[in-house]
Amino acid sequence: MRLLAALALIGAAMPALAAGPKDPDTRAWWATTAELSGDAMEGRDTGSAAYERAAKLVAYKFAGAGLKPAGENGSWFQSVPMGEIAIASAEASVGGRPLKFLHEWTVTPTRGMAASFEAPLAYAGYCAPAALADVRGKIVICHGTHRAGLPSANDREAAVKGAGGVGLITIADPGFTVEPPRWPFAYARTLWLADKVPAEDRFLRLTLKAEALATIVGKDADALIAKGSAGEPLPSFAITDGFKAHFVTRERTLSSRNVLAMLPGTDPKLAGQTIVLSAHLDGYGPGEPVKGDGLYNGTLDDAAYVALLIRQAERLKGKGHARPILFAAFTGEEKGLLGARWFTGHPTLPKARIAADINLDQLRPIFPLKLLTVHALDDTSLGDDARTVAGSMGIKVQRDPEPERNLLRRADQWPFMEIGVPATAFVFGYEPGSESERIYRHWYRTGYHKPQDDLNQPMDWQAAADFNAFFYKLVARVADQPAAPSWHAGSKLKP
Repeated sequence: MRLLAALALIGAAMPALAAGPKDPDTRAWWATTAELSGDAMEGRDTGSAAYERAAKLVAYKFAGAGLKPAGENGSWFQSVPMGEIAIASAEASVGGRPLKFLHEWTVTPTRGMAASFEAPLAYAGYCAPAALADVRGKIVICHGTHRAGLPSANDREAAVKGAGGVGLITIADPGFTVEPPRWPFAYARTLWLADKVPAEDRFLRLTLKAEALATIVGKDADALIAKGSAGEPLPSFAITDGFKAHFVTRERTLSSRNVLAMLPGTDPKLAGQTIVLSAHLDGYGPGEPVKGDGLYNGTLDDAAYVALLIRQAERLKGKGHARPILFAAFTGEEKGLLGARWFTGHPTLPKARIAADINLDQLRPIFPLKLLTVHALDDTSLGDDARTVAGSMGIKVQRDPEPERNLLRRADQWPFMEIGVPATAFVFGYEPGSESERIYRHWYRTGYHKPQDDLNQPMDWQAAADFNAFFYKLVARVADQPAAPSWHAGSKLKP
């Protein structure tokens, strides 16, 4: 209790709310968002001291709302052991011409990667097997298309390895306009769970900014990028100049903590049907500056929705729903869904008692909420519940209109679905060509995984309030109705 009492002081210096939401519930939600994503929390990078401060604050808030600890050994926390390899510094050049690390290229660090790398280059279009001639011992440049009918990322790597290539440079496709490439990268790190240590791997994986291709191939670069972005046929050719790189890496073990809290159910007959409400607490933390700002606060991704879990708990103080509710603030989502994966592999309550997960991520209340994308809409009863609740509020629902982004598998609902637990999550939708779409696309260019995702960004407070109300109503429906959440027959997502 002394730990929790000390946390009363955390957030006392949070920034005052500027002109913001008017209704009390949304103001309370945003005040907690400000505590979790103000500069004092330093972006809550996984395993950092700042993340630990944020985790303790969340536990303190859960305790104040009357929840019960649901972590390890009667605590609020579940430790998640991890390993990490990070690039401390890097330099690369082609024919002596330098490429700027994190601004023009980045690398996926691996255990066992060479400190220095030197090899000839080849360009092979989309890197279908037929496009690869003699690339043995070479690093192959591939256009990173997402178009159906052309090689996927896995296909490209398999083809290059199969042809004897020693590395792959993927051009980040500017033609992928539904989620355009974001430069600079904050940093280059790879994390893994301690019970899933990756094997040593010397295959080199780089990502290249499209504009930097000119440094490698010269005046033909613009035409190659334009054709690749349009999905048109591309040539294959050898490159005269070789590639050189030098890396300084840092490998370490670390631990970061999930925050877990339980609201007991009111119906003893439903005690074995726990509903998990989840969001991820981690952000990026300090990284490569963008427009002079090097702190990636992660306000909408995802501090605001950990704050919504807290607000939901506060609203339920002294009350409850028929089914138990587990409030879960996961760590390591930005590093590969690590906290959620650890929890689903090492649950702090029997797996058989987990009935569903409703996850909060990928939510951007920056334009009116008239249309809501519901992940796995047709796969579980949660989709039916979301459709009913949204309809009662005048909100339309839709299936994911951009499956090529793979959003379903990129957030913490996915590990639950992998173990057979019905789960869902949501994205603010928009009509093609609308002002809402323009705002959404602009945010993904300028705010997503950037320092500009902070407390000062433009918000649509009515949209925020509308989604929060939808969430409260959905939770009440799922937690109180007689039937437990279930998979629909024929779902292709059910394991």
